[in-house]
Amino acid sequence: MPIDPYIVLLLATVGLAALLPARGTGADVASGASTAAIAFLFFLYGARLSTHEALAGLRHWRLHATVLACTFVVFPVLGLVARGLVPVLLTHPLYQGLLFLTLVPSTIQSSIAFTSIARGNVPAAICAGSFSSLVGIVVTPLLAAALLGNSGGGFSADSLVKIVLQLLVPFLAGQVLRRWIGGFVARHKKVLGLVDRGSILLVVYTAFSEGMTQGIWHQVSPVRLAGLLGVEAVLLAVMLALTWYGSRALGFGREDRIAIQFAGSKKSLASGLPMASVLFGGHASLAVLPLMLFHQMQLMVCAVIAKRRAHDPRTTPRPSAAHVVQGEPQHRVLR
Repeated sequence: MPIDPYIVLLLATVGLAALLPARGTGADVASGASTAAIAFLFFLYGARLSTHEALAGLRHWRLHATVLACTFVVFPVLGLVARGLVPVLLTHPLYQGLLFLTLVPSTIQSSIAFTSIARGNVPAAICAGSFSSLVGIVVTPLLAAALLGNSGGGFSADSLVKIVLQLLVPFLAGQVLRRWIGGFVARHKKVLGLVDRGSILLVVYTAFSEGMTQGIWHQVSPVRLAGLLGVEAVLLAVMLALTWYGSRALGFGREDRIAIQFAGSKKSLASGLPMASVLFGGHASLAVLPLMLFHQMQLMVCAVIAKRRAHDPRTTPRPSAAHVVQGEPQHRVLR
């Protein structure tokens, strides 16, 4: 099973923050740089998202509505149900991080990759991930305000203003300027991808440094971490089953079911980490720990599922609204 190299870098960054946390003036500089990095990240997200492609993807409205419902309704409901595990398996801070995990958008890159491997509906996976990320910029903070409130470790109504200024405004600016910079962004995709990941590493270092200086990590024990991993494994298993069998009950064909399963069962580390930094401030380190663990778990499990789906026998899919709207014949045999 794959180990995401980026997770290794994230863990190394956490280790660096534990050994050499930013303090005093260094902490102020790191915090300012982290804020600027977050704004730049979402500016790039806006510059990359093609408005034309997003509008064209609305033809798959049933599929996208299903993915959004899984991401922003079913996941949070399961997160609320997990409240009953406090304090038996989870501490309250770890539960807050777990609940936040259920509120963030779906992934884009890994959903597309696994859908492609499994011979699913790749264009639908692209649009579903993009829509989820776009909706999450607004919906995730609103859900956090409703479900976490001030118990989230510093979250308040002021955080909504920070979200607008640090996330939504840069994203909209990227969309507006895409007409002029879209080509440049596309040509330098790899370089800007490194900037993306470097920015997130800076966010992680800043968050975990604050956690170290405030002694937050003394609240976590190996037993609690094991409990968290067990809860997340159950959460992932439930969502994988719901997205697969639920989409079949809704009448989707095999290709669409694959896209729904991989887009509807995942959570985005790239979007969640910056949002947690804005929403939780000095308590962001514990808030993002469940998300980091879930991210690696979902990659490992979905890689296995995608490979198994790729070897499924060729079958005639059940008719789905997405195929009909695209003008694809309903009897088409999957390749």
